[in-house]
Amino acid sequence: MTHNISPPSYIGLSLLMMGTLIAAEPLWAVPMINDPKGFQNIAWGTSLTARHDLEAVQPGTHVTEYRPKTDPSMFAGVEVTSMLYVSVDDQFARVTIRYHGEQIHKQVLSFLESQFGSLQRVPGQMARGLNQQYTWRGSDTEINVTYQSGTERGYIFIDSRTLAPRFNDYITDSAE
Repeated sequence: MTHNISPPSYIGLSLLMMGTLIAAEPLWAVPMINDPKGFQNIAWGTSLTARHDLEAVQPGTHVTEYRPKTDPSMFAGVEVTSMLYVSVDDQFARVTIRYHGEQIHKQVLSFLESQFGSLQRVPGQMARGLNQQYTWRGSDTEINVTYQSGTERGYIFIDSRTLAPRFNDYITDSAE
């Protein structure tokens, strides 16, 4: 006995499967151990306006970027190209770190693994290739690392899981 499924059934089934995949958390995120609940002893949600070690470089109505007053910026025991602290509605929500070089990339990954959990044997984690991506997810913090081996540029986003989604509220319709 054969069953004929009409094309609309295929479409409905495909939409249901895509919706389920979109709603699910990615399988390649490493569960974070030792969630820092902030960055370098600054808790998520803290106001950055009165900090004497940071200066505003991109003030905005809702989103403000700060950088450390001291140069060079350091992370994981290495000098990085730049480090930005970002607040949304005067609440600390994200750190963006940029770095350059394969050796620095290896040191950054080693540091992150020692602090937040090993990347070993995680399905979907990309360890080699032109673009490498790694994610650690804790209860309050998410860390995303992207490394472009062709240009040897690395990017780290350390986000508050509750505050960072609010950045989307302030992306203008003209940003394309």
